[in-house]
Amino acid sequence: MNNYKSVGVIGTGSYLPSNIVTNNDLAKIVDTSDEWIVSRTGIKERRFAKDSVSTSDLAYEAGKRAIEDAGLMSEDIDLIILATLTPDMILPSTACFVQEKLKAVNAAAFDVSAACSGFLYGVTIATQMIKGGANKNVLVIGAEAMSKVLDMEDRDTCVLFGDGAGAVVMSEVKDGYGVLATDIGADGTGTMALNIPAGGSRNPATQTTVDEKMHYLRMEGSSVFKFAVRAMTSSSKRVIDKANLTLDDVDYLVPHQANIRIIETSAKKMNLPMNKVKVNLDRYGNVSAGSIPIALDEAVKEGKIIKGDHVVLVGFGGGLTWGSCLIKW
Repeated sequence: MNNYKSVGVIGTGSYLPSNIVTNNDLAKIVDTSDEWIVSRTGIKERRFAKDSVSTSDLAYEAGKRAIEDAGLMSEDIDLIILATLTPDMILPSTACFVQEKLKAVNAAAFDVSAACSGFLYGVTIATQMIKGGANKNVLVIGAEAMSKVLDMEDRDTCVLFGDGAGAVVMSEVKDGYGVLATDIGADGTGTMALNIPAGGSRNPATQTTVDEKMHYLRMEGSSVFKFAVRAMTSSSKRVIDKANLTLDDVDYLVPHQANIRIIETSAKKMNLPMNKVKVNLDRYGNVSAGSIPIALDEAVKEGKIIKGDHVVLVGFGGGLTWGSCLIKW
């Protein structure tokens, strides 16, 4: 078992539904305005999937593109890790639906539930699975159909989120490149700050839970905001330290796309100018587990990330959880 092999990203892909929902569209159904949303979040529009489209449909499209970008076939994938908080069903895992759609017949498949941090949890797991010799080509997907769990009468949450999926294929790469360090963590004292109260074993679905809208996402905005800035900054610095690098070595930052003020504050604390930070939440909103891989795919395709760059991926999510990863591209 060779724990010293280098593991990195060999392909990226993303997929966004075609249906664009602007702030003005939302202002027609909830008490809000374009100015209110933009000034507080930086979000101008987001994508909502059709009613007939599930998370696995979005994940399949992103995964297929990542596999093609890696120059592989579906049969070459031996593990699928799917991060989501909007699974197709509680049972089976959404990853199994994706495996079937991709015809990735040689792949094991499972879901990761760490909300917006889920993709980075998946990257961490994939890195170790490949280093340990258990797997060769791992498809890591972050996918969400957030529109299916939003209370469209709650302006504090319904304006924030969107649907979409991003994916990477991870494999062994040239020595010295790839994932240099990862950092994941959780603070379970914050479980109630961001959650969907019903639908699990604690509050199984009943007429009462449906009537009380307990199957929709609920969030304590101020406490999540404070946690986010603290967690993203500290995790980024830890992962840089683990890689024996400094802030000056970081070429590009791909943060979770939740709020422009969180992103700007985190970048400032890392001494990074905004031209070194990927921002697309103005177009997509918060796609939860999908936001970082979507942003990463865009940055790579736009040429913002080039070979040899030190790239930090960092996010936070319900749990409360956090994660970061430093990659030499």
